[in-house]
Amino acid sequence: MLGLPRGGVAVAAPVAAALHGELDLLVVRKAGVPWQPELALGAVTASGHRVVNDAVVSGVQLPPAELEQVFRRAQEEAEEKERLLRGDRPPPRLEGRTVVLVDDGIATGATVRAATELLVTARPRPGQVVVAVPVGPRETVEELERVADAVVVLERPWTFQAVGEWYVDFTQVQDADVRALLKP
Repeated sequence: MLGLPRGGVAVAAPVAAALHGELDLLVVRKAGVPWQPELALGAVTASGHRVVNDAVVSGVQLPPAELEQVFRRAQEEAEEKERLLRGDRPPPRLEGRTVVLVDDGIATGATVRAATELLVTARPRPGQVVVAVPVGPRETVEELERVADAVVVLERPWTFQAVGEWYVDFTQVQDADVRALLKP
């Protein structure tokens, strides 16, 4: 069970416990447009795997050097966050195993797509990559179904504003909470 920090780890923890599985994390960072950070140019993992949102990139027309800088900065943030949350624990061995990638929900899909693509292209590859989230917009979920071996989503609304609107309590999960959940 791999949770996308921070909320995905909190959602993954009880699932891992119920399935008697291991809990770990996979850190991905959104690479946002410099003047509008919530608008995703794409996303990048700590290991450098990128997913680029071509429509946004062509729309904002950033010079290639500036685009590279945005992705590099996001990767550095992902590396730092992974060190902070993982500590000295080595990453899990995934070869041949079923990996369930969990997030607290999907909005744009950039981060979960980057994580999914990293897993399905990894060598050696996990046996199966399953994405599991409580909620995500129908169109984005359908895109993920073309990448992952399986996608499990409880709610696939046609109209979607934000992940938080599907929670009674969407309090931010803190780094300390994630570290505590990852302790054996």
